[in-house]
Amino acid sequence: MRPFYARELTQYPTGARRMRYLLMAVMASLIVNFEGQISPVVPLLLDDLGMSLKTYGLIVAVAVVVGGITAAIGGGLADRHGRVLLLMPALVLAALCTYATVLVQTPTQFLVVRCLLLFVEGAAVTTTAGLVRDFSPRLGRATAFGFWTWGPIGANFLAAGIAGVTLPIFGTWQSQVVIMGTVALVFCIVITFFIADLSPHLRARVITSESDMVAADGDGAVDLRAARGLMAHRVFWAHLAGITLWLVWYWTMQIFGPTLLVQTFGLTASRAASVMAVTWAITLLTLIVAGRLSDRLQARKPVILVGAIGGIVGMVLFVTLADSGRASVAQLIGVNALLGVAIAATYAPWMALFSEDVEDLRPDLQATAWGAFGLSVRLMIVVVLIGSPVVAAGGAGWSRWLLIATLCNVLFLPALYLFGGGWRRVSPAAAKPAGRAARGGGTAGSRAGL
Repeated sequence: MRPFYARELTQYPTGARRMRYLLMAVMASLIVNFEGQISPVVPLLLDDLGMSLKTYGLIVAVAVVVGGITAAIGGGLADRHGRVLLLMPALVLAALCTYATVLVQTPTQFLVVRCLLLFVEGAAVTTTAGLVRDFSPRLGRATAFGFWTWGPIGANFLAAGIAGVTLPIFGTWQSQVVIMGTVALVFCIVITFFIADLSPHLRARVITSESDMVAADGDGAVDLRAARGLMAHRVFWAHLAGITLWLVWYWTMQIFGPTLLVQTFGLTASRAASVMAVTWAITLLTLIVAGRLSDRLQARKPVILVGAIGGIVGMVLFVTLADSGRASVAQLIGVNALLGVAIAATYAPWMALFSEDVEDLRPDLQATAWGAFGLSVRLMIVVVLIGSPVVAAGGAGWSRWLLIATLCNVLFLPALYLFGGGWRRVSPAAAKPAGRAARGGGTAGSRAGL
């Protein structure tokens, strides 16, 4: 018997009903990323536990490896048994682990709690990406993934915004942990009663629009052995390598952003949190605009290219300010606003393109693909956690590491040309997959580059 919350739909929902399920997936993405989001209070945490930034990086790196492993495993489990069955227990357990962080008094205890938290969080994130794909037809998928990205980026904004308002009042990092856990539990209750999952047969279909579903071969049963065929394709690896390099800058700012501003420009912890909150707010607003533009054009690559180039320009400006060590709050907000727009313009269309390229290979292995993405990104995060504090402490400050991150974004540009999809708008009829490969994992080659 399945739990009451693991509802499976045997008919594809349309209209407001589909939007409601999509909203629950986006809300789940926000909460799973918000749970344990402590970057705004890292300076206070380091002082309270007597922990160096290098030790903090090593601890979180170990936890991130744990999360990467469970992300890869969780993707396969979600494809086999359903997204929601795995997601809801993970959300609740992550909230409880967030509360447990309040009890931490030593770096060792902090390591244990973070490993537990990332263990459940890694599996949950991949299921939310699969749900967004399931409830978003191709003609609106970039917009849907723009909203999904409100999860990781919205968590940054929410945590930084709450810290900016409440830290001057409470003054402790523990207060932020209690707020996070409480918000997460409330949202978990709401999501539990309104979320649903597609049946395996529906998950194995490619949906161009609500009124037009194209059936995949077979009966919807998932053969996870076929994932080997999916992961052998060059387009799949081009996506993983390219986006992993591109995300080095984002994760540097996500993890160390407030700390970087405090150490480089002499801002207070609350002021640094406020600057980052403005950055993430601009990113959130632009995500929907970029996704909508990509959907209207029905061409992902041009929007991605413009965003990537704009991001490189913004990074060069930020590195220049970091080299000088002097910048006003207005200058920091201005440069970060440019970076926020660039992040949105690149990331929302990329997620739509990645899901579509995977869909053309194996539509029933979306969560498996996103699990591989989660593992790849988390391995990169480990490099950021270990490498960036070492480079920053090497005498040149944060500017040298930021330059490395900028070069990683430059390397994203050639990878973009290896992705599937075209550079110009195609008609909905031409965008439909022409067929499906056998269950062994081949490709139908229905789109350019595939």
